Amino acid sequence: MKAVRLTGTNTLTLDDAPKPAPRAGEALVQIRAAALNHRDVWIKRGEYAGVRYPLIPGSDGAGVVNDVGEGVDPSWVEREVIINPAFDWGHRERAQEPRFTILGLPHEGTFAEYVTVPVAQLAPKPAHLSWEESAALPLAGLTAFRALFRRAHLEAHEKILITGIGAGTALFALQFSKAVGAIPFVTSSSPEKLQRAQVLGAKHGTLYSMPSWAKEFGEQYGPFDVIVDSAAGPGFADLVDLAAPGGRIVVFGATRGNPHELATRKIFWKQLSLLGTTMGSPADFAAMVEFVTRHAIHPVVSATFPLAEAGAAFEMMESAGQFGKIVLRT
Repeated sequence: MKAVRLTGTNTLTLDDAPKPAPRAGEALVQIRAAALNHRDVWIKRGEYAGVRYPLIPGSDGAGVVNDVGEGVDPSWVEREVIINPAFDWGHRERAQEPRFTILGLPHEGTFAEYVTVPVAQLAPKPAHLSWEESAALPLAGLTAFRALFRRAHLEAHEKILITGIGAGTALFALQFSKAVGAIPFVTSSSPEKLQRAQVLGAKHGTLYSMPSWAKEFGEQYGPFDVIVDSAAGPGFADLVDLAAPGGRIVVFGATRGNPHELATRKIFWKQLSLLGTTMGSPADFAAMVEFVTRHAIHPVVSATFPLAEAGAAFEMMESAGQFGKIVLRT
């Protein structure tokens, strides 16, 4: 089979690789489409914990079951599926256990013509989605769903601020919050992305690159009941100011590093909840897929590349040029 391999830091190749065989409890999935995440970029750069080469990256994928291992019902063969990339969550819904891992490292990932995964990681492909949309859904959709509904407990009519719109998880947060009747607001460094977010249902947006953006935006549209952030860094203090009394700030990334300082007095006086989240449990994944199906949500796909042009797909993500998910077709 053809597979995209990382043979070293920033060394990406398209190679022939042995077609994997499913072991007991596993399914062999013929990948129709796979999608990039920022996790893949960090692995490519050697900036992710536990990186080892060579490896086949890719956490997101959708395809057709081609074969099954011992103990798996043969009726799985030829089913159209999406893959839950969150492995071995554990027994507690509250948080993942230490054995938790993600498809694409240490497991061989989806940037290949075939991948083997435990059959428990498969869900039926939503019928209203294309292959590209299906591949775009799992990791970012799961992360956004848990952040909004399991951690922040977002409700209808609440105001939610989503930072860094344009990335996959932020766009799912926008679509999901709109679906339940919440009122979404967004930030970006790109006027074009703000405009496109408003087409998707954002009430208003602002450029976080502008001086005093938080003060002016907060005075006009705030405060916000829920804030979803993946950047952290120096701007995190602004989010504390923008949060409503009793508000919830959910963090699932730290692309700008750690905050320089936090005004603790504001956190306790406003009775804020600072919530961390990482992907989600099998129950979260099942609920997310059902939610997407019930509300007929279509993931936003920014661009599609053939597997042979994976390098160009990585370049697009590294330049932050996307609005939505970047997809590879096998």
